Amino acid sequence: MPHEARAVVAVKRGAPVEVLPILVPDPGPGEVLVSVQACGVCHTDLHYREGAIGDEFPYLLGHEAAGLVEAVGDGVADLAPGDYVVLAWRAPCGQCRSCRRGRPWYCFASRNAAQPMTLRDGTPLSPALGIGAFAEKTLVAAGQAVKVDPSARPEAAGLIGCGVMAGYGAAVHTGGVGSGDTVAVIGCGGVGNAAIAGASRAGARRVIAIDLDDGKLDAAERFGATDTVNSRGTDPVEAVRQLTGGHGADVVIDAVGRPETYRQGFYMRDLAGTLVQVGVPDPDMRIELPLIDLFSRGGALKSSWYGDCLPSRDFPVLIDLFLSGKLDLERFVSETITLHDIEAAFGKMQRGEVLRSVVSL
Repeated sequence: MPHEARAVVAVKRGAPVEVLPILVPDPGPGEVLVSVQACGVCHTDLHYREGAIGDEFPYLLGHEAAGLVEAVGDGVADLAPGDYVVLAWRAPCGQCRSCRRGRPWYCFASRNAAQPMTLRDGTPLSPALGIGAFAEKTLVAAGQAVKVDPSARPEAAGLIGCGVMAGYGAAVHTGGVGSGDTVAVIGCGGVGNAAIAGASRAGARRVIAIDLDDGKLDAAERFGATDTVNSRGTDPVEAVRQLTGGHGADVVIDAVGRPETYRQGFYMRDLAGTLVQVGVPDPDMRIELPLIDLFSRGGALKSSWYGDCLPSRDFPVLIDLFLSGKLDLERFVSETITLHDIEAAFGKMQRGEVLRSVVSL
């Protein structure tokens, strides 16, 4: 029998979101019903509302969440009602060509719940990133629910489900930051600061934070930045070179995802350095670089998909780091809000006033 729940729905492109009653099915084979306790407000949710990711409205927004398993479907052996979980938008299938090659973090057939959640009139909802967690309850594939230590409060724990994992993994997994490396991070929002924390923990000897806002740069220092550059009045490429003996950084992480920041990142690398793009660009953005520079500077240009993480492996590790005081997830939480406050939270996010607004249910 379907469960009725309140949820945040983007009914049509660009329109303010609405809090509506939805129907969530009982879990079928391989599915899990989750009672959501907290969910972070991410730029990706705004991209969905604006139609920048697709046109399959109405969208059930929210994907950066933690909660309790309420029920499991047939064939689910490793989860049980009452388990505390963080939701992941990548759930490796184990069968695609990437999984078979031992690269499940790139899974090309990630699993989602098979049954749709709907409005009361039966209109199917498209859950953001296959999750839809701005809701009192949501239905996901079992592989999307990762059991973690219940000691971590959900407002902090849920953030590893997207932004923190994306940034941390961009440094540690995609960028391969190692002991003694120099790292530059462009954009010091939630993802950028997670990349700074990851680079610092991986042993980087210099972590340079770059942003237009002095308040964000102050916060970046608390996450482990050794140096800061306000690029509003300073050429960040030249600044990074000056801070690295004239060479440039070994790893540059673009947590903004704009053509101008990507170009800056490309040129602030050392020769044979790595540029990692983790900021999500708009679909119509383009980048143009001289081909001779691509050839002569060498190195690697990478896109980081979800921090190239394996949720079942990495989520419990990050929670353990948090509980041991080695990763301050609480510092990412700027405010806790209700489902009715999400439009206002989008505005704060666009103005750069918060690292993360988190819905508490």
